[in-house]
Amino acid sequence: MYYLTKKSFQRDRDRERAQARSGTKPRNPRDDGLTPEQRRERDAKALQEKTAKKAAQAVVDGKKNAGGDKVNKKK
Repeated sequence: MYYLTKKSFQRDRDRERAQARSGTKPRNPRDDGLTPEQRRERDAKALQEKTAKKAAQAVVDGKKNAGGDKVNKKK
């Protein structure tokens, strides 16, 4: 009998903790006050910056390996 009471208490406590955790997170992450067009522009800009950063890193890596160092070259 004691086990059932303890188990139901644990369930209630876990339910309260879950509600407390979910209350801090936004329900809809897309609810950022932007229109779909503004969101697309923001995402496109972020993607361009990411691509430019990756390209710049590839150039730097290419210069490091240009001295005849064979790294991951397939035959």
